[in-house]
Amino acid sequence: MTPHSIERSTVLPAAPDEVWAAVGDFGGLADWHPHLPPSTVEDGADPELPGAVRVFTVDGEIVARERLLDRDADARWYRYTLLDPLVLPFGDYVATLAVRPHADGAEVHWSAVYHGPDELVPRVESLIGDGTYATGLQALRTRFARARD
Repeated sequence: MTPHSIERSTVLPAAPDEVWAAVGDFGGLADWHPHLPPSTVEDGADPELPGAVRVFTVDGEIVARERLLDRDADARWYRYTLLDPLVLPFGDYVATLAVRPHADGAEVHWSAVYHGPDELVPRVESLIGDGTYATGLQALRTRFARARD
């Protein structure tokens, strides 16, 4: 399978630490992302420690499991991997969510690398890049724009 990458980012009119406070909890993705179901952390693990697994469920059915690989709160980023394949036939999916300083506030950068057939790229861009990443980043833009009004 061929390696591919996907990225989305946005700049927010807020301090990086303020944005990180909103997005930095590995177990709290659904707290700020409008289209993701709530998640739980398996076995009561600490969502700030590598190895924690967040589980997304819909109507009692597990729809995705992701393991935290690394987290650096001081540098404001975490990296995770998808444990269970989604409806897409790809593998080795590793994503990073990072908050960086920017002249206008904070940049949120969400990216991933994965392996899959070339013909899968448009679906991944649509489902994950637009449906998950861009939707979440738009929700953050709305949230932090309101905070400034």
